[in-house]
Amino acid sequence: MIRSLYTAATGMSAQQKNIDNTANNLANVNTQGFKKGRIIFEDLMYQELKAAGSMTSTGIIHPTGIQEGMGVNMISIEKIFSQGSFQYTENPLDVMIEGDGFFQVQLPDGSMGYTRQGAFKIDANGDIVTPQGYLLFPNINVPENALELSISQNGIWSVYLPGDTQETEIGQIEIARFINPAGLKALGENLYIETGASGAAQVSIPSENGFGSLRQLFLEMSNVNVVDEMVSMITAQRAYEMDSKAIQTSDEMLQIANGLKR
Repeated sequence: MIRSLYTAATGMSAQQKNIDNTANNLANVNTQGFKKGRIIFEDLMYQELKAAGSMTSTGIIHPTGIQEGMGVNMISIEKIFSQGSFQYTENPLDVMIEGDGFFQVQLPDGSMGYTRQGAFKIDANGDIVTPQGYLLFPNINVPENALELSISQNGIWSVYLPGDTQETEIGQIEIARFINPAGLKALGENLYIETGASGAAQVSIPSENGFGSLRQLFLEMSNVNVVDEMVSMITAQRAYEMDSKAIQTSDEMLQIANGLKR
């Protein structure tokens, strides 16, 4: 019964983490480019009281053994990089990746960050930046007298200048992808950086080599499904209740055992 108290406690702790993850998913349901997290659990070590296949004194082999489990533990919270929903914005600086890939942005320390959020802005120098002010990489500078901006599916940025009848190309977006995007480290601000688990960034022009294509005037929204998250929350709540009930029942049984008289 003492073991059941600790085993059920691991279950309550695990379901609390499950609720925390669900709450974070729901909090970001309208965050552009957000990717939901999924918790992965594992069962804890077992105490083996009798090994399967062991032989009794009479020469009989046990077909099954006896292993008592110690509870549950959280292994990781995995980011699910499925495509989010599309939102039409009419803003020429809004662009989304349809398919595989990340926009590259230059962080203040000179390192490279990666994001799916394409709500770009123009800073005072005419450079294309993220809403947080990080430069898009490769850098694209919009002329001050530009009249109209367009972005092709393969990432070419073009503008009309006064007096011109044809567009002028001002830059080319390159996007990156990873062999294991779930291994990326989330920094907040819709940014990720590569790790040893994600592998090195593979860079290409959009729409080529299996990379996603770009869609101007659209933003990719969160891939969180509210109904799925609500179901997950209810399931976690019920599991939490049952674990707490197991602790309560074990405590009551201990009280009964302690109250026995000879």
